[in-house]
Amino acid sequence: MLNALWIGFFLTAFGAAVLQFLGGDQGVFAAVMKAAFDGAKTAFEVALGLTGVMCLWLGVMKIGERAGFLALLGRWLAPLFARLFPEVPRGHPALGSVTMNMAANILGLDNAATPIGLKAMRELHELNPDKDTASNAQILFLVLNASSVTLLPVTIFTYRAQMGAADPTDVFIPILMATYASTLAGFLFVATVQHIRLDGVVLAWLGGLSVVVGGLAWHFAHLPAAAMTAQSSLLSNFLLLALIVTFLIGAAVKRVNAYEAFIEGAKEGFNTAVTIIPYLVAMLVAIAMLRASGALPAFVEAVRAGVLALGYDAAWVDGLPTILMKPLSGSGARAMMVETMQASGADSFAGRLASIVQGSTETTFYVLAVYFGAVGIKRVRHAVAGGLVADLGGFVAAVLAAYLFFGG
Repeated sequence: MLNALWIGFFLTAFGAAVLQFLGGDQGVFAAVMKAAFDGAKTAFEVALGLTGVMCLWLGVMKIGERAGFLALLGRWLAPLFARLFPEVPRGHPALGSVTMNMAANILGLDNAATPIGLKAMRELHELNPDKDTASNAQILFLVLNASSVTLLPVTIFTYRAQMGAADPTDVFIPILMATYASTLAGFLFVATVQHIRLDGVVLAWLGGLSVVVGGLAWHFAHLPAAAMTAQSSLLSNFLLLALIVTFLIGAAVKRVNAYEAFIEGAKEGFNTAVTIIPYLVAMLVAIAMLRASGALPAFVEAVRAGVLALGYDAAWVDGLPTILMKPLSGSGARAMMVETMQASGADSFAGRLASIVQGSTETTFYVLAVYFGAVGIKRVRHAVAGGLVADLGGFVAAVLAAYLFFGG
């Protein structure tokens, strides 16, 4: 699918450029090619600038992992997941793997989450009587991964810092709200379809999280714009700094060499920053050509005109490219986010909205392909619908949170 999308970007850009040329724009082809070269340069510069911040955050995350916070979070989540997966016998290894995968996702430990998640999917598949068809447990697990509640959207902070944001973490609270809405929407859809019993433990978790997230939304909604921005920034940075200090204290208590753990994580951060260069080049070049050819602006303006004709505010339309790309391609959505911040500014409404959208959910079709492909499932039942419901919930919440915190 990504291959078809990528080729489609180039063909669309070429077709739009031809139309511009026939309309009298003699310099359109030169503009498109210049945009391609500029996009490649920007991709390299962005990836290079990411290296330091990526090393910092992955180093911190490695300290937390070594200090046992991943295992601790897993123990907290275990009673909940035992009830969400009634098909899985108590004590089965699959429950432990599911719990650890979710804990790693919440802490933003992608390098740990994916291998643990694949292990969990294989263990769930052992309990599946129809090996070609996704079981209820596998579908719920996939949708929870696709909605992906992430407490620390480190990568987004990193990109925002590189793109010149005055406060890269000012989207932290909005992302938390959007990603929770995404997970809640996906879970409630699957729970309804699968008739999952919502007992006291499940309702306590849902109620508690909803009170926290809803309380944050209610509190900030009643503040003046200046106070909202100041308090959001204060809370976000305090929580992040407190987490770092907590990890360091935990490492000291557990007698973990925090410095060595940080260096190991920082090395992973460096490798990650280098690894993403080809992906950023591929997508940013294609998107830059789409914009220079007039195809992307024409699409956005057409949607904007339709929204305005209906009498609604259309500021959110600038985040639409990221919204549409997110379920299809993680690298494509990331490139759309970067391109939006570059075109409109990291601290613009569009730049912040694209960041919130990027953090609101995972890439549904990628997750589906990787997790179900790993065990050979051919019939996915309601998994795609569940993932897309989660995406929709996250996107709507992202737009509402962007308006709440940053205006229109």
